[in-house]
Amino acid sequence: MPDADVPVVVPPVDVVAARLAALRSRIADAGHDPAAVRVVAVTKGFPFAAVEAALAVGLCDIGENYAAELVDKAAAVAPGDVAGAVQWHYLGAVQRRRVRALAPVVAWWQTVCRPSEGEEIARRAPGATVLVEVDATGIPGRNGVAPGAVAPVVARLREQGLDVRGLMVVGPPGGPEAARPAFRTTARLAGDLGLPEVSMGMTDDLEVAVEEGSTMVRVGRALFGERPPRAR
Repeated sequence: MPDADVPVVVPPVDVVAARLAALRSRIADAGHDPAAVRVVAVTKGFPFAAVEAALAVGLCDIGENYAAELVDKAAAVAPGDVAGAVQWHYLGAVQRRRVRALAPVVAWWQTVCRPSEGEEIARRAPGATVLVEVDATGIPGRNGVAPGAVAPVVARLREQGLDVRGLMVVGPPGGPEAARPAFRTTARLAGDLGLPEVSMGMTDDLEVAVEEGSTMVRVGRALFGERPPRAR
């Protein structure tokens, strides 16, 4: 959660709406129909007001990296039509002990990389929609499956009854062009496996991601501004 000593200000809805319009223009300028690229509003570190702002501008795909934060924000959404429309995306590394709390609310598990994680998700949420995270950079400590091991993991998750919808990747540091090889590799793998969704691209590198075939971008800063520091 944000540091309690640092005030966290979520921009007004009209500002978020203008930023969303600019984001969609960036997607269009990268050569794709903005309607064909799902925008996941990443509200990690921001208060619930960021979720409210996203919903107010028509963004119902909400991404969170921390399990407790996702569960708390999901519980705060008012019941009714809006609550039913929210698609919660879990973007953090899957910890089996957290799956039970997340399973009732998560619509998209974006970072699955082990059959053991899939087993726990399938037990708590049969048929859940998952993406397999690809480690296309080889950076030590990164979550994900090496490209050559993706197909067997996808097959095993399908055997568990999960809806493996696509692949996800986080680009390396070094600027947008540095991310292009990882994006290209991931999109090619998804195509080879017949997977329709490719989640790649964030605020700084989304143009390259869209050019390489992204169907889903995960954006926080471009919508809500700089993220507050996490409390220590």
